[in-house]
Amino acid sequence: MMLRYALQTIWDRKGGFLGAFVALMCAAALITACGTLLETGLRGTIRTERYAAAPVIVSGDQNVHRTTVKHKKGKTKVKHKAKPIAERAWLPSGITQRLKNAPGVGEVVPELTFLAQPLTPAGAVDASRPTYGHAWTSAALTPFRLVDGRVPRAAVDLVIDRGLADRAGLKPGDRLTVQSTQAPRTYRVTGIAAPGQGAGSGGALAHQTALFFSVQEAERLAAHPGKVTAVGVTPAKGVSVGELKAAVKKALSGTTAQVSTGGDRGPVEFLDAAGARVKLVSIGGAMGGTSLLVAILVVVGTFALSVQQRHRELALLRAIAASPKQIRKLLGREALIVGAVAGVLGALAGIPLGALLYDEFVARGAVPATLDRVVGVFPPLVAVAATLLGAWAAARLSARRIARIRPGEALAEARVEPARPSWVRIGAGLALLAGGVVLVAVLGTLRTEPASTPVTFLAVVVLATSVSLLGPLLVKATAALLARPLRLTGPGGRLAHANLRGNAARMAAVVTPLVLLIGMTCTVLFVQPTLGAAARDQARDGVRADWTLAARGPGVPEQAARQLRTAEGVDAVTEVVRTTVRVGLDKYPAQGVTPAGLSRTWDPDVTAGSLTSFGAGDVAISEVAADQLHLKPGSSLKLTLGDGTPTTLKVTAVYARGLGFGDLTMAHDLVARHVDNPLAATVLVKTDRTKDQLSAALTKFPNVRVSSPSAVGDLQAERGQENAEVNYVAMGLVLAFTAIAVVNTLAMSVSERVREFALLRLAGATRRQVLRMLRTEALAVLLLATALGSGIALAVLTGFSIGMTGSAAPAVLPLVYAAVVAVAGLLALAATAIPGRAALKPRPVTVATAKE
Repeated sequence: MMLRYALQTIWDRKGGFLGAFVALMCAAALITACGTLLETGLRGTIRTERYAAAPVIVSGDQNVHRTTVKHKKGKTKVKHKAKPIAERAWLPSGITQRLKNAPGVGEVVPELTFLAQPLTPAGAVDASRPTYGHAWTSAALTPFRLVDGRVPRAAVDLVIDRGLADRAGLKPGDRLTVQSTQAPRTYRVTGIAAPGQGAGSGGALAHQTALFFSVQEAERLAAHPGKVTAVGVTPAKGVSVGELKAAVKKALSGTTAQVSTGGDRGPVEFLDAAGARVKLVSIGGAMGGTSLLVAILVVVGTFALSVQQRHRELALLRAIAASPKQIRKLLGREALIVGAVAGVLGALAGIPLGALLYDEFVARGAVPATLDRVVGVFPPLVAVAATLLGAWAAARLSARRIARIRPGEALAEARVEPARPSWVRIGAGLALLAGGVVLVAVLGTLRTEPASTPVTFLAVVVLATSVSLLGPLLVKATAALLARPLRLTGPGGRLAHANLRGNAARMAAVVTPLVLLIGMTCTVLFVQPTLGAAARDQARDGVRADWTLAARGPGVPEQAARQLRTAEGVDAVTEVVRTTVRVGLDKYPAQGVTPAGLSRTWDPDVTAGSLTSFGAGDVAISEVAADQLHLKPGSSLKLTLGDGTPTTLKVTAVYARGLGFGDLTMAHDLVARHVDNPLAATVLVKTDRTKDQLSAALTKFPNVRVSSPSAVGDLQAERGQENAEVNYVAMGLVLAFTAIAVVNTLAMSVSERVREFALLRLAGATRRQVLRMLRTEALAVLLLATALGSGIALAVLTGFSIGMTGSAAPAVLPLVYAAVVAVAGLLALAATAIPGRAALKPRPVTVATAKE
């Protein structure tokens, strides 16, 4: 009986349930899209390409490990944690002999992989296929076979893959300059190779470009003497892959070498894809959590407005003996029906939406194309379940008052809004406001981006929720403040003021999504500029050099810096190479700098200790890192370098400009030996020579350019902007959902007032006066939402800025802020005017005399 009545109610009030349906469907789509990203990070596969013909791959350990043992109440608990390192871990070359002696081993192929970028015309460069250098002996791992020319024998010989040959129009006998880990060198193309069947597509690798050198030249360029990147192992005749794997593991017992087979070979070949899985889990989880909080707030607000519009109907049901339990059951079943349909449709729409989001991440370089997207049943099922639960809970929550009060009071409230919200609602709103203030205060103490980012968006949602609960009081306060200006605008303004004052709950439901839209958008758009401006300023203030060198490509070769050091008029040359290190399991951005003449080119604002005797065994750390690690000058710091090599360094200085230069600074040679790209990201030059004179001294390095010192800050800002673009894409869906909620709520609010408009028309108001009243209401609501949303964003951004930069002045771009408010205003006015005009089309007499 109750189910049939719920279905009939939904059918008869399709327009009233449409808003709730749209909100639920969008929420389900958003949750599904975020879920597919999370699932891809957890279960996404990475297909191998170059290792296709080697069933077993031996590689270095790409993780740092920590094991903790706890003894409690007679029980022992052992926990093991591992975190990935930033660079490729290398193996001692002697491991190949141990493998050759293992039973069941057929062939052992050592592998070298290193930076090697061909300096070809721009059209021949495919950013989606990064280029790596290898020794020709490792071609058997794919296998690559010559399709033209011969193998490389001399140091200047080079074999290129067919993909590069086709793009650049190269053939055997041509010359090709390659920038690898040393100075650029011109090679003679002796052959063109193509992968065997199944390793590539159309005779070329799908996700990389391969250059093959002679063994001696490859070892020189790899710059890791006595080490190999990996080792491919094939089984002897009659030996299965499982048997081979077991034999290889036994042979490597006592070492940290890792043995991979099947789908586990892909992460060994594509380290960036393996790291991207962790990043995608983080992005998907953060997006999913924020999306869920926003969806809950929007859906609850939408159902509250929907129930409020049915107040008279529900009051009549109470008056004819419907019990509170029956009212709650009716609304709950209506919500479950709408939620089921909206959840299924939204989950189906979320699958292609997740694909679009994944493709955008790939296009922006946040996720490599080598990580295959996974679409399982779990995210849609979670989305449908969350939609059903959210709809049911929102309906039950919205029906608390109408189901609790006496039938007579319900009928009275159906026509006249209560003077104030319930004390429970006010108390909850004040509690959330206090919670938001606490979160903002906590933000001021967080000094790392991974820790502060989730708290930042949580604070916005919590404060917006407090606005939702305190909304009727805020709307009435706004009506009181705007009373005189609104009355001076004529009949439309007086009507708008009366509506703001008399229908504060309805107007509050419209204010909430607008506040969330403005507050969340401003926070998303201004978090990264706040960090970027501080980093740029620190980098600019910390560079004492007269000129800087940078390269169009992987970096500035050491030979270019060495040549400048011998040039007349050059006082100091500092090479800067960047990496990421681990202290325990915690990750820190780091750099390596040339110690000689360091004080003449670089000033990190040392606050403790000194850089005077800075050398190979020393490290300087930022104030943030010093506080976190409880270090001071003279302390010893144990850390893991980018390639997994552990080392212990002495802290010689603590500096303030950590955002501009990273948290740890070590000697250049130490860092360069343990990174995949040893080329300098920047070279600082102290000299009295002009830009043209320096450029003339670097003619052998055509890709190196001379720039002003401010270029260091610009490079730092560019790196931050790359992260910002990923955040914009990640939060773009949440903001789009919020914008849809704004339009949806406003349209619901206006469409429900058809009878009110008809009565106004019959009382003598013209169509133009009614529309002017709607516009005035929308502008008043927009003014309140802008003030509250901007205040929330400013408070949160100020807390973020204090914690991250030490300054209470976040970077707010005026034109961007104006654009945000303008877009919110356009949405509000359009969502008010369009349904308003539609509501005024029927004849007033027809509407006023029609059955409700």
